[in-house]
Amino acid sequence: MSSPRTGTVTVRRPTSDTSLRARLRALALTAVRALARTPEITIGALGVVVAAAFTWVPSVWYDEAATLTSAQRSWPALWAELQNVDAVHGLYYALMHVWLALVGYTPFTLRFPSALAIGVAAGLLVALGRRLGGVRLGVVSGVVFLLLPRVAWAGTEGRPYATVTTFAVLLTLVGLTAVRRTRTGHHVTRWWVVYGVLAAVAVLFNVYLSLAVVAHGVVLAWTGAADRAARRQAAVTERTGSVPAALVGRGVVVRWSVAAAAAAVVVLPFIGLAAGQAKQVGWITGIEWATLRQVFATAWFGVVYPYATLGWVLMVVAVVLAVRAVRRPTPGARDLLRMQAVRVAVPLTILPTALLIAATAAGEHLYSPKYASMSLPFVALLIGLAITAIRPRRWIAVAVLAMVLVSVPTSTIVRLPHAKQQSHWANAAALIERERNVATDADEGVVFGSVYGHPTATAQVIADAYPEAFAGMRDLAVTSTGAERGELWNTNGDIATTVPARLDDIDTVWFVGATSRNIRPAVSETLKDQGFHVVRWWHEDTVILWKYSR
Repeated sequence: MSSPRTGTVTVRRPTSDTSLRARLRALALTAVRALARTPEITIGALGVVVAAAFTWVPSVWYDEAATLTSAQRSWPALWAELQNVDAVHGLYYALMHVWLALVGYTPFTLRFPSALAIGVAAGLLVALGRRLGGVRLGVVSGVVFLLLPRVAWAGTEGRPYATVTTFAVLLTLVGLTAVRRTRTGHHVTRWWVVYGVLAAVAVLFNVYLSLAVVAHGVVLAWTGAADRAARRQAAVTERTGSVPAALVGRGVVVRWSVAAAAAAVVVLPFIGLAAGQAKQVGWITGIEWATLRQVFATAWFGVVYPYATLGWVLMVVAVVLAVRAVRRPTPGARDLLRMQAVRVAVPLTILPTALLIAATAAGEHLYSPKYASMSLPFVALLIGLAITAIRPRRWIAVAVLAMVLVSVPTSTIVRLPHAKQQSHWANAAALIERERNVATDADEGVVFGSVYGHPTATAQVIADAYPEAFAGMRDLAVTSTGAERGELWNTNGDIATTVPARLDDIDTVWFVGATSRNIRPAVSETLKDQGFHVVRWWHEDTVILWKYSR
């Protein structure tokens, strides 16, 4: 009897490629589950990371220098400044004062609060979209918001415009909650008090946010009219079944009016102060053909015309589809929600720009594309409404991916070294730092000339933005600082008399100025009379630098 044949069975081990694929699939599944559980936090965190990426690369520019100069002043000096200039940014400067005192100044820390504000705005927009149309609308709108070219710009700016978007969507979300709580009768007064307080704080942060409160009034009026029309239609057609209770009744209108009026009383002195500083926006032109270009492409789409065309088409499609759906004989609950989203988004998108343009046409020059930043979340909400209407649903991911690809060029451009008004300040500061020899050039002075395109400032702003390059230098021309006068910028005295009196122990002098309003010839003549000669000169775009030695 023979024994049974024995042998081995070969078990194939998974290849590394299969293992990697499994890990990637598990990672993607985990990400999807996290997104489904907490989409507001997920999209918000993604927004902070995306907005903050490489924000240390672009050179600081004039507007950011205003933030930096103001935020680094003492509290009394900042208060004195705000009585004369930039009161509209006073609360932002105060917050930046505290922030920079805590973390110190670098171009990245100057811009990071804006990146953080963009992330918070994205998370709040997801929450607003969920309230108005479900999770899918919220997530898509939040992602679209992060992809808008002007959002990429705002998130990389050391200015308040990113935070303006946060206030706009937060105020809208609180207002929507107050309306719904009025309908259910749960903690009604508390939410309207929160709305009124937040409205006052928002306007104190940026006076243009008062337009968002006005837009909320239009939202309520439109919604109330739609409620009444629906009830009349139900009565005429004798439709069976219950008609939903009105979302906006008399109680909502009264409470909103009281909250808005109380906020207006609180901020009225501030608005008066800001109106008295209207000369600050004297650079804004009247209505011209360029204004149409700014409205169409610049304000929300960063002068990217293909993107602007796509954005406007999608916004119109969103409105048309919502109106068509809600006019059906028996619109569904989803149709009613999406139409309410349109009633919220359209006034907050269109009204602020329309009012600013109307004021500009009337002679009060107030419209600039950057002042339309408060509408960016609602532009994204309208585009999100159009994208989430796509069928079959799997094509929604394709549409979002297409928008990601379209947004990559502009998102990259705003992070290039000279992205901000072609500023070459970082190059100029790096050149000075490289050429200085602190060991041998210990006694150094500097004369700051003009800043290209900004007649009220001196190139001292470059030293404010990059202080390491100018450490130890003596300013030879300044006669009064902005902090002493309660203004933004320093002023120079007469070169021929001011500079020679300050040359004791100075062996090396730098001139830093602009190609416009160039005082360099007067500086060279004065220094030549004092025994100095030109060592070398450089030209960094609109910034010129000359080095003199005894």
